[in-house]
Amino acid sequence: MIHVLAIITTHPGMRDTVLGHFRANVPAVLAEEGCIEYGAAVDAAPAPAFQTPCGPDTFVVIEKWDSLDALKAHAAAPHMAAYAAKTREFIASRALHILSPT
Repeated sequence: MIHVLAIITTHPGMRDTVLGHFRANVPAVLAEEGCIEYGAAVDAAPAPAFQTPCGPDTFVVIEKWDSLDALKAHAAAPHMAAYAAKTREFIASRALHILSPT
């Protein structure tokens, strides 16, 4: 299994716009072969003092795939290219963490 944490930071005030496009794309991603989990999360509120907040313009995509090949196919899927085209101008930065469980 492969775990992915994608940290997406939008330009100020654009998180909800990007999340709207993200939510519209979720059913297509969940239908992909090998997709186990795919969803977005934002800072919990209220949060305990020990939390390191992501901030108001950032969200985290939490993904699980049954294989690296499934993840590669996801990255090349036409609906992901369409999502990227719709959101590109709103994204300030993106960090992908591709992880294996231990």
